[in-house]
Amino acid sequence: MGVDFSCAPDARKPITVAWGERRGAVLRLERLDALPSLDAFEALVAPTHERAAEGWLGGFDFPFGLPRMFVDALVAHRLPEAAPKAGQPACDALVRALHAHCTDRQGFQALIDGWGTQWGAGTRPDKLPHRAADVALPGTQSTSPLQTRYVPVGKMYFEGLHRLVAADVALPGLREPAARTTPAPVLRLGFEAYPGLLATEVLGKRSYKSDDKARQDPDRLMARLTLIDALEQGRTRLGLRLKLSPAQRDHLASDAKGDRLDAVLCLLQAGWADVQREAGDARCGMPPAVDPVEGWILSA
Repeated sequence: MGVDFSCAPDARKPITVAWGERRGAVLRLERLDALPSLDAFEALVAPTHERAAEGWLGGFDFPFGLPRMFVDALVAHRLPEAAPKAGQPACDALVRALHAHCTDRQGFQALIDGWGTQWGAGTRPDKLPHRAADVALPGTQSTSPLQTRYVPVGKMYFEGLHRLVAADVALPGLREPAARTTPAPVLRLGFEAYPGLLATEVLGKRSYKSDDKARQDPDRLMARLTLIDALEQGRTRLGLRLKLSPAQRDHLASDAKGDRLDAVLCLLQAGWADVQREAGDARCGMPPAVDPVEGWILSA
């Protein structure tokens, strides 16, 4: 599955989930779901969800980590409990400490805003730092996970990752599920995905979406159609072809906000990870050495 996430979903701007099934190099889109609340997202990733019995592999469009520079300063000057204890995944320790300290995403924003003034004097650079993965993307750069305004990526981290951890989802390279049974349970595998990675590969700097109705113009519609054509024909470095029905194609193209298409782009990245898994890579394409505090963007 591919998930276009929102930190504050509602009926107007839901979390969009693209479900698909891969056979060889063909990834067929099964359906698109709209989740109007974070509670619905929790149900999606829970071990009790209807799809959990089959197992799933998901690409999620939110950060799975924070810049190392920020976390080191945080542990040293403000939140020592964010450091992992022996045997504890770093991502678990960090996100749980942040939730205990900040309570909500506005509190997390205030914590970031206070870096360098209220705490950690002299440790904050002039610009919000990026993670290694944010600047490892061919032709593009993702937003810093510390950005909580404009594009509220930091709030997406705050609301998204702790729900995956609470649901005990395996995050290859970052955490294994705590619950172990015999025989081994069917795994739910989660990865950080980034729609801009494939979109930039196909379109360059052309924009294909906008939340602003005044900017939802024919040029962006043509860009979406161009992108869909490339995905159907397998013209990306992932080596997968997207299979759509005519109705699904129209449904993707007609979404001027691009949420449906972004979920499908995440789905394709998840499909690529599944190819790596099938070939025997237990990390599903993740690099051999990932900073457990920062995480990594799938296929970067």
